Amino acid sequence: VGTQRSVPLSVWRMLGFCMDQTVGNDAFYDALPRVKSFERLADPASYTPLPEDWVIGTADIVGSTEEVAAGRYKTVNMVGAAVISSQINASGGEVFPYVFGGDGACFACAPHLAVNSARVLGIVKRWADEEFGLELRAAQVPVTDIRRSGHDVSVARFQASSGVDYGMFSGGGVSWADRQMKRGAFALPPAPPGAQPDLTGLSCRWNHAPARNGVILSIVIEPGSAVSRDSFAAVTGQVVELAQKLHRGGHPLPPNGPGVSWPPPGLTLEAHVSRGAQSLTRRRVALLFENLIAWFFFRTGIIAGAFDPNHYARMVSNNADYRKFDDGLKMTLDCDQDTVRAIKSLLDKAREDGIVQFGLFEQDEAMMTCFVPSATQDNHIHLVDGASGGYTQAAARIKLQAD
Repeated sequence: VGTQRSVPLSVWRMLGFCMDQTVGNDAFYDALPRVKSFERLADPASYTPLPEDWVIGTADIVGSTEEVAAGRYKTVNMVGAAVISSQINASGGEVFPYVFGGDGACFACAPHLAVNSARVLGIVKRWADEEFGLELRAAQVPVTDIRRSGHDVSVARFQASSGVDYGMFSGGGVSWADRQMKRGAFALPPAPPGAQPDLTGLSCRWNHAPARNGVILSIVIEPGSAVSRDSFAAVTGQVVELAQKLHRGGHPLPPNGPGVSWPPPGLTLEAHVSRGAQSLTRRRVALLFENLIAWFFFRTGIIAGAFDPNHYARMVSNNADYRKFDDGLKMTLDCDQDTVRAIKSLLDKAREDGIVQFGLFEQDEAMMTCFVPSATQDNHIHLVDGASGGYTQAAARIKLQAD
């Protein structure tokens, strides 16, 4: 424990943290109970239908499997996370449910935010193309259209820690919206050239987290065609039970976070994200200095004002978004080989019975993409994926099996 001292606001902003963001609440979403047991989220009864006038926003990168194969998995993750962070920054402090999918994201949007939300999706679409040469599909689908299609959208709030909760989806409607987007329906156009999203707080400064139990396992499970919700819930519940038997429930990050180094591994990528109108070189130099200061605090453990780096690092692990329901189940687990075999055996049988489609992908490390609205509060968000493009690779295996 170091010396208590005050750090000027300018220093926190220099470190890439936004210190004055407040969190407001939508009446519907704020009223939802926070579910503290992840196992309960396998049960459809844990979810509440979205109001009729809400919309679903969805986006993903075209050709993400090829981009990951070419080694751009960290860029793919960053653009997927940018979909979420840009919406949070544009929401005026209102909270809303979202799910990070590795190469994209989906979220639900209250009606009074829908027009601005669509505008921001168009901006991120333009930015992804101009900054990284990636084609981002984006769509906004009314809940009324989803229900007319015979599907539904229900939502729950999973209390990952005392600091954050994450939205979860059930009912098949989000997956239907994603399929419609990929067919070109409900498409949103890109913003005019040069448009820049507000990505304040988006970063990738932490080290990768090596597997400690044997392998980092990326799991993507989707319901089979015409399967009952209860049958699918039973299988996903069994997978969650197997994961719970792992050390720390298969959590892929160490209890005190994955650690930092200088220079950080994602320096150039963060420079792309945060440079705005600056040159890439100028922004890289600025980030080197900013990250040196951050590295110093984490290395020494010095408490600076309201910022305790040791507490912050623990909350990184507590807040990690490494498991989620989005009409299916996605998990990034630190897994031993016995559990890998047990999960695969269970899912193979469920696939034979027509209950699920699934993809598994093994790699050596997990990685994070982060959104930090405040360095002194516990509401920072850490989106976890396998460090070799885990969710994208696992989803690609589902497609291969279907073909």
